[in-house]
Amino acid sequence: MSELDRHDLLLLGELQRDARQTVQQLATAVGLSSTPVWKRVKELEAGGIIRGYTAVVDRERVGLSLCVLAEVNLGRHNEDDVRRFEAAVAESPQIVSCYATTGQADYVMKVLVPDIKRYESFLHDTAFKLPGVTHVRSSVVLKEVKSETRLPLAPPQPPARKRART
Repeated sequence: MSELDRHDLLLLGELQRDARQTVQQLATAVGLSSTPVWKRVKELEAGGIIRGYTAVVDRERVGLSLCVLAEVNLGRHNEDDVRRFEAAVAESPQIVSCYATTGQADYVMKVLVPDIKRYESFLHDTAFKLPGVTHVRSSVVLKEVKSETRLPLAPPQPPARKRART
């Protein structure tokens, strides 16, 4: 897909705000007619920029009250161990995000469970058994200050004008 223009970024912003909008509502919001909006959305989907649509669920209201950030270290960093670790992480439903990082930890995982007992079970039944894991440091989240799913998309800025020499 070619470079995103102002209308694409506006569309993405609107879809992040509310993906249940009709094509007509999106068209009104971004200042285009329905047909070009529909085509642009289909292109954004086909190009992999829009990866899917989902509902944002309140984790505490569905019984996932404990959020833990777990820093994980691997014993070896060969390609096979890393692949096996990452595949096992992808299969664990309690791990909702995992990032390969620089610094002291090889990976940082966000783990959601109902309570501390379930986290202890997760550690023994899952985390410590992940391929290559040698160490896990856990930080229990006391309060979520910000948890945003929207990307900070900004419309492109017009090119800066050159100042005339006097």
